[in-house]
Amino acid sequence: MPTTPAAPLVILECLVAGTSHRDNLTEHEPQLKIDQPLALRREADSTFDDWAVQVHTQPEAGGVWLGYLPEGRNETVARLLDAGKHITARLTHKSWEDDWLYLNIEVLLHE
Repeated sequence: MPTTPAAPLVILECLVAGTSHRDNLTEHEPQLKIDQPLALRREADSTFDDWAVQVHTQPEAGGVWLGYLPEGRNETVARLLDAGKHITARLTHKSWEDDWLYLNIEVLLHE
């Protein structure tokens, strides 16, 4: 009897940090959809944060760099990525607050 894969486990809910530093987001924001899958990439050589994790749209959605997991909340996710675990994210909320794009995501551990 085939088994169905377990639903991913939500391990973090957070804002995407640094969106105000991504110059191209006004152009790409209309394509961002709630529940859209996102990719996480480790930035191990960051000079600002030892546990830096970038948030991107999936390659098929253009691979747009949206920002980072927030500093101080990213160490566990960074360690799991470093250990080769399958971790993604999904967009749960988006809105403009003046010229700042507010993006909220869930980080997902897949088993």
